[in-house]
Amino acid sequence: MKNKEINFDSSDEKCPVKASLALLGGKWSLIILYQINNKIIRYGELKRSIPGISEKMLIQELNHLVKNDLVNKKAYAEIPPKVEYTLTQKGLKTLPIVQKLAEFGRENLI
Repeated sequence: MKNKEINFDSSDEKCPVKASLALLGGKWSLIILYQINNKIIRYGELKRSIPGISEKMLIQELNHLVKNDLVNKKAYAEIPPKVEYTLTQKGLKTLPIVQKLAEFGRENLI
């Protein structure tokens, strides 16, 4: 069986690769999705699980993922503040993509 090649003009507004990159193309987006995975994770735990990310960048990326319906954010009205993150149904669909990238990365570690 031969793979059917599908080509899209990258300048096309409806290019599916461009649309995917708009949602997932941030430097930390896929790592954040990978760390949240199928669990409920608090902000501090997420921050500790991603060495090298600044608080500003983590907040910015999380807001982008929440805005694009990939991540749910649940804030509790208590002191100290408690915030939990989970993947949405749309976010869960990214896990096979992230897993494939992880496999590719393991095979090609420099």
